[in-house]
Amino acid sequence: MPLPTGDVIGILADNLRLRKSVLPIPARVATKWTEGLGLPRGGETVLYTGMMYQLIPYIEGLVKVEQRLGDSWLARWTGFGRKVNRIINVSAFMARPSAKERARYDQIPINVVHLLRQAGVEFGTLYEDDLYSGALAHDLGADEVLAEHARRVQAVFEKHGVKTVITIDPHTTNMLRSVYPTVLDGYGVTVRSYLEVLAEKGLAAQHLLSGEVALHDSCVFARYEGIVQEPRKLLAAAGVTIRDPENTGRQTLCCGGPVESLYPAKAAANAAKRVEQLRAAAPDGVTMCPMCYVNLSNAAGDTMRFKDISQYLREAYAS
Repeated sequence: MPLPTGDVIGILADNLRLRKSVLPIPARVATKWTEGLGLPRGGETVLYTGMMYQLIPYIEGLVKVEQRLGDSWLARWTGFGRKVNRIINVSAFMARPSAKERARYDQIPINVVHLLRQAGVEFGTLYEDDLYSGALAHDLGADEVLAEHARRVQAVFEKHGVKTVITIDPHTTNMLRSVYPTVLDGYGVTVRSYLEVLAEKGLAAQHLLSGEVALHDSCVFARYEGIVQEPRKLLAAAGVTIRDPENTGRQTLCCGGPVESLYPAKAAANAAKRVEQLRAAAPDGVTMCPMCYVNLSNAAGDTMRFKDISQYLREAYAS
C-alpha cells in the first residue's frame, strides 16, 4: 500500500523550501554532466536542465524504498520521518544510485550541448545555480512553496543576466514558460525547448539513420506546450521512420508519471498500458521526457527498447 499521501507531499514540499529541490542532490552530482564541455557560466542565453534528468535515478530509487516501506509497519512513522527530514535530509540516505546509472542520465544534457553547438547556437549554463523548477510541487498542489521557489529561480536569472532559456525536458519547459508567469511579477524570460530550437535551424543529418520507432508524445509537451511536430520533423530528417501508436499527439496516453512517488502501483499499470500501444506500433520506442523514459522502460522490461530522442538526434546530426 502507498505511504500516507499528505506526509509524502509534505516531505517533498519541505525539501523544496529548505533545500531548493524536492529531492536534494549534491551540486557536484547535479553538475557533473558539464565536465569537459567548456561551457561559459551564465550569459543572455543558457541551457537549463532544471536537474530533471539528473534527479531521475534518485527518484527511481526513492520510489522503490517507498514501496518497501508502504508494505511494512514503518509506514506509520512517515509523519515522524517528515519532522526529522526538516532537520536532516533523510532522502539523501534513501536513494543512492550507482555512478554508472547517474552517467546514463547525464548523457542527455551532454547530447543536447553537442546538438546545439552543431546548430551554431551560442549559450552558457548556470552550473550550481541550475535549480530544479518545482514541477512536482506544482503537480501536487504545493502552491505557496512553489511561488517562493519560483522567486528564487527568477533571482538566479537576474543575477546572471539571463534573457533566454533553452530547456531539455517537458516539465521544466512548462514550468518556466507557462507556470512561472502566473506566479511571478516582472518575469520576462524567453523559454524554448531545444527541440524547437533545433527544428527551426533546419540541420542536415551527417549520418542518416534507419529503422522504425514508436514515438511517445509527452503529455506536457503535446497538451500544454504544443510541441508535437518538432520531434517528428527532426527524426524524419534523420532518416527514422515514425510509427505513431494509438493515442498520439495531443491525445497521447500518460506514462504514469509523476504520481509514481505517491501511487507507484497505479503509475506502473498506466505505463504497462502505454507500452502495449507503443509495442504494437514498432519494436523500438522514443521518449523526450525523463519520467516517460524510466516509467516506460521499467514497464517494458526486455519486450521493447526505449531511447531518449537526444540519443537518436546526436547520432544523426552531431559528431
